[in-house]
Amino acid sequence: MDTVVTYQYYRPASRLTVFAHIFGVIAMILMLVWLLHYREGVDLDSYDPNKIFNVHPLLMFLGVIFLSGEALMAYKTVRAERKVKKSVHLLLHLGAIVLGIVGIHAAFKYHDRRYLRNMYSFHSWIGIGTFCLYILQWVIGLCMYMLPYTRIETRAVNLPWHISGGRAIFYMTIVAALTGLMQKSALMQLPFFSGELILINFLAIFILLFGVTVDISVALARYA
Repeated sequence: MDTVVTYQYYRPASRLTVFAHIFGVIAMILMLVWLLHYREGVDLDSYDPNKIFNVHPLLMFLGVIFLSGEALMAYKTVRAERKVKKSVHLLLHLGAIVLGIVGIHAAFKYHDRRYLRNMYSFHSWIGIGTFCLYILQWVIGLCMYMLPYTRIETRAVNLPWHISGGRAIFYMTIVAALTGLMQKSALMQLPFFSGELILINFLAIFILLFGVTVDISVALARYA
């Protein structure tokens, strides 16, 4: 009887995971429309500072949010051998870190080109803090769960902290993205009913929906 109840409890995870993927893809499409149609494109080596800056939101979303969410779901919602899931989980997070480094570099490069101060806003504070915690979480996970010298008992004791910390950091990335969009739209001083502002608002909504559905999918995961 307990087995049946448990199965019914875990069952919604797979359906929510589908919605998480859909929300993530929609957010990526909206991000590309915004940057390519309204913001004149993406180019890290451009002479136009705005094109340099556009690399920042694109790579931060693609890496630290989208790949991060996929990494969480790959480990918790996919039926596969544990070693395979751990390797995919680790590599997706590593890809997110690489893209995040380039994205942060783009923001600093934009500030240098525009002679602006760095790290002056709440968005930049929470963003850089979250990214540092993200890297720390990855290093701890690598040492704790991928290298063979860690004791099984130590892994078991720290696993709830690793999972909870990963989910908390993931939500912090969502907060950083939403505050960044809010800051950018305020600086651009867009008209209230402009198409670009409406698109940015929908982009923020789908990023939030992606984060929520990823977290619930992980919480209700069928495959541990």
